[in-house]
Order: sequence, then structure tokens, then C-alpha cells
Amino acid sequence: MTGKHRHYRNRASQWLREFRHSADQLPDAAVLLDASGRTRWFNLAAGRLLGLLQPRDRGIDLSTHFGGSELGAWLRHGSLVPANDMASPLPDGPRLAAMLIPVGRSARMLLARDISAINRLEQMRRDFVANVSHELRTPLTVIHGYLELLSPDDVPELAAVLDEMRTQSRRMGQIVEDLLTLSRLETQQAPIDEHVAMAPLLATLQREAQALSQGRHRVELVCRSSADLIGSAHDLHSAFSNLVSNAVRYTPSGGSIAIHWEDRDAGVRFAVRDSGYGIPAEHLSRLTERFYRVSSSRSRATGGTGLGLSIVKHVLSLHQAELHIDSRPGEGSTFSCEFPVARILRAAD
Repeated sequence: MTGKHRHYRNRASQWLREFRHSADQLPDAAVLLDASGRTRWFNLAAGRLLGLLQPRDRGIDLSTHFGGSELGAWLRHGSLVPANDMASPLPDGPRLAAMLIPVGRSARMLLARDISAINRLEQMRRDFVANVSHELRTPLTVIHGYLELLSPDDVPELAAVLDEMRTQSRRMGQIVEDLLTLSRLETQQAPIDEHVAMAPLLATLQREAQALSQGRHRVELVCRSSADLIGSAHDLHSAFSNLVSNAVRYTPSGGSIAIHWEDRDAGVRFAVRDSGYGIPAEHLSRLTERFYRVSSSRSRATGGTGLGLSIVKHVLSLHQAELHIDSRPGEGSTFSCEFPVARILRAAD
């Protein structure tokens, strides 16, 4: 029995050495924490990304060790949601993505990844889109201007061609403007906070929906809150208008569209409900992606650019709000924007 125990102990020691050697080859930091948040083990990358050293930092309370850094605050607040982008606790350290995963009954593993290269590539993409959009704006304006000067009465045989060219020119111009809006929103850290009066804004949205519908739909405004918002009036109008115009475009004639503004337990909600075609469940998670289309032919026929919901997502993110989508094919859709208490302005305030 003693020989067997020695054999098993040697095999376990060998497996442990192999595990540690393999973990030290990982590019990501891995830190094993006990139930109280103290370090039990960490790999070499934890030293490069987090500044942890063996044996000095074995057994330390990690959230206390990282003090007032973003990582320390994230650990102290429960770290239930993965952090997609935060600063390393090291001076001039890389940007990190971090998550905690359970290990065994009470231990947890902290994983941290260097995303500096990804951030640089993302910034290059944003700069490229913004620069190209700026360069396209002027020639498109010139082309559209000349098209407006051409009268179909002068060349009747080209009337249909000129009409289609004007339509596509306007659509390309709208795509460029939407791309510039997205580029601005992506680089903006916070909105310009101002008092956004909701009553006139809701009335404007209803008029815009009626003008776009041209009598083909019943447009209803349901206001159950007297609250106003704190944020950018321009950006919020842009986001709400995108939701309203989408409802009009994707609802057949004779359908109904309802614009809701109502109090909720944890804030207020703006919602647009329609009786349109509805959206299959497999598409819902991707609707806010740029240029993503459930039906390409229907989107182009209605004049959409494929960027509206991306703009909505970014505007709401700047205002600490969330977009929720509830839709079923043949039963219509509801797009709702949930705003937190911090963004609410009451009459008493």
C-alpha cells in the first residue's frame, strides 16, 4: 500500500508540474482565488498583466491589493458581469478584459486578457470609416445637386432613370450621414447633459410618424409619465425617431403604431409597438449590428440604411439605458428603451 501511495503521489506531482508549466505558457493572466478572494496560485502572465509576483503576492486579498484601480473596484462590487475594457492596475499597463469563473465548490478563477491590440485595430476601423464618410459626403452632395437640376420633362425617355438615380443618391447620402453619426457616438464618452422635455418630443415623434405613414397607419401616443430626461436632446430624438420610422416602414398599410412613455419601477420607458411583420427569434440578438438585415429586399424597398438600430444602441449606451426587443413573426414588434432613475428629471426637481 505504501508503494501504491508513493506511485500515486508521484503521478499527482507530475500532473501538477505539467499543469503549472502549461498555465505559464498562456498569454492570459490566470489567478486562482479562494472563497474569501485571496490568491492561491497564479501564472506568469499574471505578473506581466497584473503585477503579481511569486511568492510575495501569494495569499493576498486581491481586491484590497488593487486598491482604487478599475480592477479592484470591479472585484469589490461582485464582478458578476465580465469587464470588457478596463485599465490594468500597472502604471501604463495594457487595457484588459476580465472575467471570474467558478472553480469547485467555492474557489474562483480570475482570467484577464490584454486587449490593447484589439482596441488599436478598432480605433483604426473607426478612423477609416469616419475619414471615408467625410470624403464621400462632398462628391455625393455635388452629384445629388446636379441630379436635382435635371428635369424629366427635358428628357422624357430618361425620366425613370433620373428618378431612380435621385432615390439612390439620397439613400447613399443618408448612409454617409448615419456612418458619421456612429463614428461620433463611438468616440463620445458621455452625452451633453441637458433638460430634454419629453412632451414636445413625443408630439414631434407622432407628427413625424404620421407624415411618413401618409395616412396608411393609425399612429397613437400613449403617455403615462410626466417625467423628462437628462441627456442629449439631439441624440435621443435621433434614437427615438429611428425606432418610430422603422415601425412605420415595416408595418403593412392598415396597421397600427403606438408610441409609449411610461413610468417603471426602476425608471422610465420609451417604447414603440407596431402590428407589423414581426421578427424571427434567431435574428433578434443581431439586430443592432451594422448593416444587419432580416430581409435584404424588404429593407432596401423601404429605404432603410441598416444603421438605425446601431445608432439607437450607442445613444442608449451613452445614457446608461438599455434596448429591449420583443417580437414574433406575424404578431408585430415592441422596441423599448429603459432609462435609469439617474436620467429622470421630475417637475419637483
